[in-house]
Amino acid sequence: MRLQIEVVVRRGRIAESLHHIQATVCDPAGRLTAGTAEAGLVTTLRSAAKPFQLLPLVERGHAERWRVTDEELAIMSGSHTGSPYHVGLVRGLLERFELTDRDLACGYHDPLDPESSAWLATHPAERSPIYNNCSAKHAGMLCLARSEGWPLEGYERASHPVQQLMRRTVAEVCGLTPEAVEVAVDGCGVSVFGMPLTAMARGYATFAAARPEGGDRARALDRIRGAMVRFPQAVGGKGRFSTALMEAGAGRWVAKGGAEGLECAGIPARSLGIAAKSVDGQSRGIAPAMIALLSQLGEIEPAELERLREMRRPVIRNHAGLEVGSLETRVQVLTEAGASAPRDG
Repeated sequence: MRLQIEVVVRRGRIAESLHHIQATVCDPAGRLTAGTAEAGLVTTLRSAAKPFQLLPLVERGHAERWRVTDEELAIMSGSHTGSPYHVGLVRGLLERFELTDRDLACGYHDPLDPESSAWLATHPAERSPIYNNCSAKHAGMLCLARSEGWPLEGYERASHPVQQLMRRTVAEVCGLTPEAVEVAVDGCGVSVFGMPLTAMARGYATFAAARPEGGDRARALDRIRGAMVRFPQAVGGKGRFSTALMEAGAGRWVAKGGAEGLECAGIPARSLGIAAKSVDGQSRGIAPAMIALLSQLGEIEPAELERLREMRRPVIRNHAGLEVGSLETRVQVLTEAGASAPRDG
């Protein structure tokens, strides 16, 4: 199924902006179910790589050795908002791993959580890398280094064994060779991986299809996926689309987004993976686009659409709080004869 997906930003009746979305849907073998014209667009996997970056810690038995709970696996797979709940989970991990926030190489950024942001504004001395949305991922990488007998120093560098293993693991899950995966530096300092959207979708299809009887890797992926869908608030938090999507689906989908307008998802019941990218890097269009794509695939029930109503058609408000516009998704199914009538997402 060939698709065209656009998100129109309307102010009143005026079309003010347009976000072009490239997306692909495929199975674990990489067979395409649906996609846009540039489904093979090469871009960065960003934080959507986190479940796969966590994989070695689980696959090699270290998570069990350190008594990591599913809730803790969920936050290590996620991009948290820096709320007291999330910071408490990360502090617990660091303490158990015999680490401190000074070991984290991710740096500090203001948290998205309003409560924590307000508190830190009046207590600037308490600013810490633990509030970084990637702090739990970094805690897991440090635990992996310690468990494997590798140095903690420089764990974030591409030359370190941790990052080398990350590259190999992400490549394997996504059906690529390590050499085919481009490497740059992510916002949190560790390696970020470049690959086609088709490979990202294949990785999430593999993630969705994993079952406990499938061997060590499949068991580890199944556990990580189960942790994410059971604890979606740990994966993101209030206002995070991945969290909202998993809550609305009650376990029917697993999802993880990344910066620059990327969202990936897996459909376990159909062993399908999805990768969608807002070409201009704007994140505001990716939630309505992903909801529309799932709807096109026949994956969303009316009650789930209602639960996702605010993200399906986000409202634009002016500085006085008045509603002045909205985002609307247009999906067209393309044929050799041309496009079908647009379907409003």
